[in-house]
Amino acid sequence: MLSEMAVRQAKAKEKDYKLSDSEGLYLFVAKSGRRSWRLKYRFAGKERRLILGAYPELSLKEARDRKCDARKLLAEGRDPGLEAKKAAIARAMSASNTFEVVARNWFALQEDRWTPVHARDVICSLEKEVFPWIGALPIAELDEPIVLSVLRKIEQRGAIETAHRVRQRMSAVFVQAIAEGLAARDPAAVVGKALKPVPRGRKRPAIVSIEALHDMIRKTEAELASPLTKLASRFAALTAQRLGAIRCMAWGEFENIDWDGDGLCPEALWRVPASHMKLANDLKQDEKFDHLVPLAPETVAVLRTAKQLTGRGPIVFPSSRSARVPMSENTLSYFYNRCGYQGRHVPHGWRASFSTIMNEWAERNGTASDRMVIDLMLAHIPEGVSGSEGAYNRAAFLERRREIAEVWAKKLFEGFSEPSKILGLPAR
Repeated sequence: MLSEMAVRQAKAKEKDYKLSDSEGLYLFVAKSGRRSWRLKYRFAGKERRLILGAYPELSLKEARDRKCDARKLLAEGRDPGLEAKKAAIARAMSASNTFEVVARNWFALQEDRWTPVHARDVICSLEKEVFPWIGALPIAELDEPIVLSVLRKIEQRGAIETAHRVRQRMSAVFVQAIAEGLAARDPAAVVGKALKPVPRGRKRPAIVSIEALHDMIRKTEAELASPLTKLASRFAALTAQRLGAIRCMAWGEFENIDWDGDGLCPEALWRVPASHMKLANDLKQDEKFDHLVPLAPETVAVLRTAKQLTGRGPIVFPSSRSARVPMSENTLSYFYNRCGYQGRHVPHGWRASFSTIMNEWAERNGTASDRMVIDLMLAHIPEGVSGSEGAYNRAAFLERRREIAEVWAKKLFEGFSEPSKILGLPAR
């Protein structure tokens, strides 16, 4: 029998040779210097050979253990070589049928059905919340406790709704695997009832007093933060549009703005693509459902300042990591939290601020009919108007909307510094 010393000292010679151990096990030493453990055995009356593994990756003891396993198979009437091939095929199939591989295939099949924003949300949630934990595991081997452990990690940081959304997406991946014969069941379907229930919907916190908003603006613009974050905050306040549309906003979406001048640009307009709006999927591809947002001079000033920072890229408010990726949906939320407004005001709250304050203004000024115009400015469908009519008439009352936008901008920022000055940039 071989010793560890004899195996270690086995060197290459002019020809291949072998060092026998016992019961057909031997070390094969190639003239190239490569050493491997091999087993000679007989099955069905024929002599056969099986490569057990390379040395020193596979030690002498491990080689003997594998030899014993092979001899047990022979005693059961099974060919060790054939069983080794089956195991290799199974390992290869497992490597190509991991949860991540199947999930990415599922995503590629579904992506065209979704808006770019939603598609990015789906794949990012899987990449962040799921793949690091189970992405490399064969999908057929995943069970309910494993899936639940992934979702519990999300729950533990308080993201209950996210945990439920991720569970739905995992379930869809398992259904895809079942259809392709890669899995036998959907463990994500069962664990839904084991998750914490989604909290009842509540209104997003918003400040609805103009004096309190002035105080908030002073505090946020005095806070140490990225100039682009402060500009995005101003833009959200001035336009009261949904954060998703603002984050993805491209420079090509603006009309009638003289970027090199300093005039008021009285016809300035932001054309929000239908694909970024809260619409049925079949309407998102139709340009006639674009949402038109008249821009007050104060808003144009914000954009001109932002142009100095990000004008060379495609997106107005990009991520700090890439000019082609939108700012994170959490950037403004975290910014307001740092300024002491957690639970008091969120980015989406500007819409409630605008609606409440401007409807009260309309009542005081005897123009209660402006309620419908204010709804249109928020891309809401006014009461008494059908869904299709409301969506189609997004350009209605454009001049009145511009007047209201200018009143709102003055209420918010009259007396405040120009964006270029407050952010330490040269005035345009």
